[in-house]
Amino acid sequence: MNTEASSTLPPREAMEFDVVIVGAGPAGLSTAIRLRQLAVEKGHELSVCVLEKGSEPGAHILSGAVMDPRALGELFPDWQEKGAPLKQAVTRDEFLFLDATGAKATPNWLLPECFQNHGNYIVSLGEVTRWLAQQAEALEVAIFPGFAAAEVLYDDAGAVMGVATGDMGIHKDGTPGPNYERGMELHARYTIFAEGSRGHLGRQLISRFKLDAGKDPQSYGIGIKELWQIDPARHEPGLVVHAAGWPLDDDTYGGAFLYHADGGKVSIGYVVGLDYKNPWLSPFEEFQRFKTHPAIRKHLEGGKRIAYGARAITAGGILSLPKTVFPGGALVGCEAGYLNVSRIKGSHAAIKTGMLAAEAAFEALAAGRSRDELAAYPQAFENSWLKTELLQSKNFKQWFKKGRTLATLMTGIEQWLLPKLGLRNAPWTIHRTKADHECLEPASQHTKIEYPRPDNVLTFDRLSSVFLSSTNHEEDQPSHLTLKDATVPVRINLAEYAGPEARYCPAGVYEFVGEGADTRLQINAQNCVHCKTCDIKDPTQNIVWVTPQGGGGPNYPAM
Repeated sequence: MNTEASSTLPPREAMEFDVVIVGAGPAGLSTAIRLRQLAVEKGHELSVCVLEKGSEPGAHILSGAVMDPRALGELFPDWQEKGAPLKQAVTRDEFLFLDATGAKATPNWLLPECFQNHGNYIVSLGEVTRWLAQQAEALEVAIFPGFAAAEVLYDDAGAVMGVATGDMGIHKDGTPGPNYERGMELHARYTIFAEGSRGHLGRQLISRFKLDAGKDPQSYGIGIKELWQIDPARHEPGLVVHAAGWPLDDDTYGGAFLYHADGGKVSIGYVVGLDYKNPWLSPFEEFQRFKTHPAIRKHLEGGKRIAYGARAITAGGILSLPKTVFPGGALVGCEAGYLNVSRIKGSHAAIKTGMLAAEAAFEALAAGRSRDELAAYPQAFENSWLKTELLQSKNFKQWFKKGRTLATLMTGIEQWLLPKLGLRNAPWTIHRTKADHECLEPASQHTKIEYPRPDNVLTFDRLSSVFLSSTNHEEDQPSHLTLKDATVPVRINLAEYAGPEARYCPAGVYEFVGEGADTRLQINAQNCVHCKTCDIKDPTQNIVWVTPQGGGGPNYPAM
């Protein structure tokens, strides 16, 4: 809402907390838990609030996921006794290179450490998040689900002083409706941002405080996932399969996972780097094709798809990691970009960074400080096992810009050979210079990809997929998918890039309708699963994702 309009509205009520945390994912909840653990241990009064835009903690959480329990064990040494939902230990790893008809498995003795999962667990990260929320509430953390943090608040000195939630009950035309409610202001001595990959407010903070100065451009992937209930005869509890190759070409970064979880379920997903060049490519359709490969379909035949979702993945690694502190706050987890893309794991990093930020904030609060920089947080990261881990994979994504063959060779050298020689950190560094949206090339430079029609048994269309995500937005609200210039989609994106938003979106949000001079972009915002791909990949950076009214979006049951 513009400033002129907001000046006519009643003032927002304010609530005061010591720490406000935006996002009830693993990073945000771990921050809250560690703060309250320290407060209890030291006998200090400390108020902690967590805002969550989803209908409940876990509703918007989507991940593979194979989880390394190391950080969870530091947060809760007794996590098993407390009933944490890490039920299925990994029993076997398989890494496949696919061509159109066959598959070659890498011998286990040749698998780099990053692809070995002994001691890890196949989990639903949504279930882990719900469990973390229960632990946080037991420690008297206030969690407010269904409230989207829509605006960063700054004090007179320019420091972050908290956030405001979005107004509710606004009509599509921007006018207040009969159920209108003004948003709340939540003021804090420190505000921690844990929105996940490409966070709406985190993006603003990175720009305002120039937190990415001197860093490689951030890089992202889109991860698309389905959950299947499979034929018991085909189920191997604890099997972890990773795959690379077909159907993507050698110059496009991507790969797949297939995890045999407990209860006869299989998580299957596909990741495509959003630095791809060909605007005709559709990550969703590539995923559907992938499932038809003989080495993959054998796991699924006779089963039933029961859930679907998609989410952006922050994949730039340590070379793209921004400065994580600024006056009044910090970035944690995937908001900052701590995912280890070589291991395809980020939940352990999210928990660890939440703990590190919490310890720095608690120390500052105990010393009577407020709204300054929590320098102890990045300093603690510098001395942590997490930094050591991320340094080892610093070049992983960058090599794939040079083609899959060279990338496979160099990953073997950096992640398998060098550690055997006593070098965990390669003595060379490969940098990226382009943002993902700059990599898309005009449609005229590429051959159109013709994708097969779905069979509705193994492969599906977008709309039936979105139905399984239980996505819902109130239709009579302003679109949270905004355009800086409404003429750009047809004038530039359609004319030069053949309308890539209709293909990179995994939820059927963007459609070009009409013909000739009447062609326009139709935005079906109610379908949006909050993956953020459009905000990242739009070649003109004309699409800006903002927070919808609280509680909207997917409602993932166990993703």
